[in-house]
Formats: sequence, C-alpha cells, structure tokens
Amino acid sequence: MFFSNKNSGVEWLVVGLGNPGDKYDDTRHNVGFAAIDQLAEELRVPVQKLKHRALTQTVELGGAKVLLMKPITYMNLSGEAVGEAARFYKVPADHVLVISDDVSLPVGKLRVRRGGSAGGHNGLKSIIQHLGTDQFPRVKIGVGQKPHPDYDMADWVLGKFAGEDRKTIAEAIQRAGKAAECCIHDGPDKAMNKFNG
Repeated sequence: MFFSNKNSGVEWLVVGLGNPGDKYDDTRHNVGFAAIDQLAEELRVPVQKLKHRALTQTVELGGAKVLLMKPITYMNLSGEAVGEAARFYKVPADHVLVISDDVSLPVGKLRVRRGGSAGGHNGLKSIIQHLGTDQFPRVKIGVGQKPHPDYDMADWVLGKFAGEDRKTIAEAIQRAGKAAECCIHDGPDKAMNKFNG
C-alpha cells in the first residue's frame, strides 16, 4: 500500500492563495497559504512537493482524496497552477475549493460561497480565467478594509496583522480549514450555514 500510485484518484483540489517567499509570510494576502499550512500541520504532513507550479501534498480530508496546493506563481497567476492541476487530475470546477483573503469582510469573518465573481481579487480572477468558469467553491477569510480611501490597496494586502487582529486571524485560519473540510464532506450549502454566521 505504501508504494501505491498517489497520483490516481484525486477528487478535490484545495487551493490556498498567497505569494511565495518569506517576505510575504503573515501578510493579509497570504491567509490562504496560512490555512493550507494549518491543515497540513493538523494532518501532520508537509506541503512541499513541487508539482503543477505549486507546493502540494495529497491527503485524506472530509472523506475524500484531496490535493492541497499553494501555487508558487505569485497571486495574479494562481490560475496557471490551478488550471494545470485540475486538467491533470480531471477535477471538475465544483471540486476546486479556493481559500483566499477578502478585504470587504471584517478581520476574521469567514464567508463560504459556491461561486461568483472575483470581486477585484487578482488570484480569483486568474483562476476563473483558467477554469473557464466562476462556479467553484471558496472560503474567504476577512482581512478588513483599508483604513482610509487613499491608502494603497497593495500596501494594505501586503501588510501584516498587528495586535488583537493577529489572534483573531489565527482563529479564522483554523476555522477556514474546518470550513473547507465541511464543504467537501457535507457540501457548500451546509458549510455556508455553519460558517457564514
């Protein structure tokens, strides 16, 4: 069993969005990566196999065989990695679950959705482009709105959490993994009811 072909039978992709490189660790834009890291830690597996332009690991999650992914293409090209993996494993779009940051939600608030527009998020925009549809489930993690209208959006999303927000976001990142698992096991509607409180 140990030598079985792990490539076969991937049923879901769970993709955390972020930017590769130490300088982006703990930034608002990298909460998707952090959620994948948190899941990996709980499952006691490293996400470090380089495949499909992403760091990956095959795991059992929510009763399904899942490929955890952290694209290393930089945020605005995330779709290249996701599209490639989805085609390779023949995973339909409704089994591609994306975990990303959302500036329109308060810090730590989760929103599970079964599809929809990119809402100005370049990572989601790229995935929609490469999957050819916006009908894929997502878990959005609120990172809060920028403090005032003149504040540069790039500076905001590439900034780090401070003070009380650090604790709030750590809890949200943990819940995001649970929401992803619920989505896979019980479907997005159940996950929406449970986590969109």
